[in-house]
Formats: sequence, C-alpha cells, structure tokens
Amino acid sequence: MLQGIFTPNLVPFLDDGRINEAELRRMINWLIEKGVHGLYPNGSTGEFIRLSFEERRRVIQIVAEETRGRVPILAGAAEANLTLILEACRAYADLGCAAVSVTGPYYFKVSQESIEHFFRELARRSPIDIVLYNIPQFSNEISLPVVTRLALDCPRIVGIKDSSRDFSRFLCTLQAIKPQRPDFACLIGCEEILFPALLMGADGGTIATSGVVPEVVMKLHREFVAGHWEEARRIQFKLLDLINAMLYGTNFPEGFRAGMSLRGFQLGTTRQLLSPKEQCDYEAIRSRIACLLTDCGFAEAAGACRRPNDATIPAPPTAARPSGPGADLIVDELVREVMQRLGSAPPPKT
Repeated sequence: MLQGIFTPNLVPFLDDGRINEAELRRMINWLIEKGVHGLYPNGSTGEFIRLSFEERRRVIQIVAEETRGRVPILAGAAEANLTLILEACRAYADLGCAAVSVTGPYYFKVSQESIEHFFRELARRSPIDIVLYNIPQFSNEISLPVVTRLALDCPRIVGIKDSSRDFSRFLCTLQAIKPQRPDFACLIGCEEILFPALLMGADGGTIATSGVVPEVVMKLHREFVAGHWEEARRIQFKLLDLINAMLYGTNFPEGFRAGMSLRGFQLGTTRQLLSPKEQCDYEAIRSRIACLLTDCGFAEAAGACRRPNDATIPAPPTAARPSGPGADLIVDELVREVMQRLGSAPPPKT
C-alpha cells in the first residue's frame, strides 16, 4: 500500500537545456536523507510534458539508481496513448518502481465510457500497479463512478492521486471505496489541504512543497500520526504563505524551482521561457519566497530576502524633474492624472 508523503521531484537543467543528471542525483539523495516516504518523478512538478519520452525514461532510471530500494517510487507514466503508456509501464517495472501514475486522456475530450474502457485495458495488460491520477485542470476528469468501479473491479489499480482541488469529491472517494477496499490508496495532490485530507482518512499525498522544505512537511505528517493534531494544524497554516507564493506567484512550477534553488540546488533555466516582464516579476517572487523560507528557519535563503523596509534594497531610480518653460504645468498635469487614477483628483487650476 502506498502511504505517506511522496515528493514530486523537480528536474534540473544545464545551460544547454539538457538534464543536469548529477544535480538530479544529489537532489534525490537529499530528499531521502530528509525522510520523505517516497518519490514521484515525472509528475506535473517535474514538467514531464516538456520532456521527451526518452528523457522521461532516463529520469526514472536515475531516480531508481539513486534510490536503491530505500523508498518506493511512484513513476509518472502519463503518456499520450496506450502503446507508449504500456512501454513506460514495462520499463518502470523493470527498474523496480512500486507503481505508475496515469492521468485520464488529455488534449482531446472523450467520454467517461471511453476513459473507463481505457483504464480497464491498461489494468489488464500492465506489468506494474497503477495509480489513477485525477487532474481535470489538464486532462479528462476520471469521474467518481468510474473510479469506484475501477477500484472495485481491477486489482491492478491500487490507488488514486487526486489533484482536482475538490475536497468534497475527495471525501466522497474515501466514502465510496475505502469500506469495500481498505488497501486502495487515496493520495491528495493539493498541499493546501494536506492536514484536513489526512484527518479525514487520506493515506498520504504527493506534495510538491516537500521537495523544497521536506523537514517541515515531514514534521506535519509525523505530528499527525502521533495524534498531535493541533501542532499539525499549526504547521499547515504556517506553510500556506509559502505554498501560495510558490504555486501562484509565477508560472508553475517556477516558484518551486526558485524555492529549491534557495535551498542550494542548481536548477538551471526551465524549458518554458518567461517574458521580459515575468522575468522582472520573478525576482520579486523569489525574494518573497526567500523571506518565507528564512522565517521558517532556513538561513541559507536569507541572503536573497529583500523586505520592503530593508535598507539594502536599492531605491527605484528617480525621474529627472522637467525643466524649462511649462515645466510646472507638466508636473501639475502628471499629478492630476495620478490622482484621477486614485479616484480623488483635485479640481483643475483656473
């Protein structure tokens, strides 16, 4: 049974765009040493969709080589068609992964009947256990009735990772399946609701923040298991600002890449380019993440933290005051324009 915190690891890149294999290996060992329960390569956080099939397979190979059986691997295998998924399943089974994670079909909209048939055929032919990955933001939703039938009919399908952000649906999944199949793993994919999900019976989660601050996320889980629910709740709330900054501050998963770089890893440049404006905004987000990490006790991030009242922040350049004939009129006009935007323009001069 898949239980606990699985870390969706990032993929570092070299300047030429290739995978930085040495840094990936260092990252994997660091996460295991920090106590994560399992690894989840080739997930959304790992930008699997921006890698080639061969690169995705190489990522799993590297993770398996470095893990050496110390923790289970839930390998992302969300390929574009059944043939490639089965090829990935065979490769990842040979590498010793515990299971594969597969989304509903993506890009094309298909019926729930087709989705159910697809997963039944995959379960019939796969040499490795399968975790359903429900993420309707990016793929066809796997409806609750379909999930329930697959869970109760297909022993090869051993769990679900739910990243729908729909907590009521997650609770209904627990209610529909757990009484009849207790070994079916229900993993939450939204870190903002990790503690409430655990409280209601989740077996664990795939938590991207555990790749940046594994110490904190693992403490939350330990406190929950120990029955120290008030402390687990406190940690969950403490994490929210950091989660939101990394998740929503910039293009996903750039915020998590920023957090990981602040912990001392060389992530390189993502394959999704940022616009010039986004690059400027990114520096402010990175500083915000650095300050939050510093507040959590991670001193290595302090050097990148620039608070609003920090004297080390350079003041914005001051525009030269207009001079010459009509300069005062220009300044007055600028003042009126700004005040109008603020909704409190002064009356024009007469």
